[in-house]
Amino acid sequence: MKVLITGGAGFIGSHVVEECLANNYEVVVIDNLSTGKSENILSICKNYTLDINDDSLKHVFEVEKPDHVIHLAAQASVMKSIEDPISDGVTNVIGTLRLLEYARIYRIKKFVMASSAAVYGNPDTLPVDEKFPLNPLSFYSLSKWSGERYVQLYESLYGLSTCILRFSNVYGPRQNPLGEAGVVSIFINQLLNREKLVIYGGQQTRDFVYVKDVAKACRTAIESSKSGIFNISSNSETTIDELFSTTSLLAGITSKPQKYPMRIGEIEKSVLGNEKASKELNWQASHSLQEGLKETISTFHQLTKL
Repeated sequence: MKVLITGGAGFIGSHVVEECLANNYEVVVIDNLSTGKSENILSICKNYTLDINDDSLKHVFEVEKPDHVIHLAAQASVMKSIEDPISDGVTNVIGTLRLLEYARIYRIKKFVMASSAAVYGNPDTLPVDEKFPLNPLSFYSLSKWSGERYVQLYESLYGLSTCILRFSNVYGPRQNPLGEAGVVSIFINQLLNREKLVIYGGQQTRDFVYVKDVAKACRTAIESSKSGIFNISSNSETTIDELFSTTSLLAGITSKPQKYPMRIGEIEKSVLGNEKASKELNWQASHSLQEGLKETISTFHQLTKL
């Protein structure tokens, strides 16, 4: 079986590539390298350096004839979406639509789209299940929700088998510690490099899920006969202050961060229930936060020694 992975040179995508290769899939990667890195692409993969909105996207489907698509390419920055909502929409909405259209034309067996916990906004009760009302608070979360709706319509109108995976806060090796990246990689990078530490807010909570568990969920989704929306999460709540304390302890570095107010568009509390994914996809997160943090810190340690 051949799987086309968009964003396959990125943080999550590169782990999904490895997961699929380890399970005997032939993998084709599409990535424009705007945030992904060429060194993340394994030589065993066929690789196309292009944007999902490039006209040459159709050529990839014609030549490669993939059986499945795992769509991970996205504009993933909340702040960038607020600064430039048009660019955000072009990538996350139009790009997704183009992929869906080619998936329909070339009769893809399964289309898996990566979405986000951000579509739920600030929920009144926790944990949040897939039936919870949606309330996007940023253009990023709105564009992901719009992409979801296109996926659902392609399934209902054309019979395209699909899965939408709403990721909670993904962390792990290869996450970019610069700019607006995952808070785990930012903390580890700043601690190991003895940089100035900053926390915006601190009492907001997140559901942190390890990237290798997310990769397994993506592979499981293309193999499953089930379709629909699934939360991919650890189903556990951690404050940002608690995350910093644990990361600092595991890294063996004591430091006191500066505190600033929580940023515009940021969600206060987020925990995703994953019971549906457990029952229907037979998927569960197997790494605890401490296990995932230890492995991630170890990887960052190795990089700082290079």
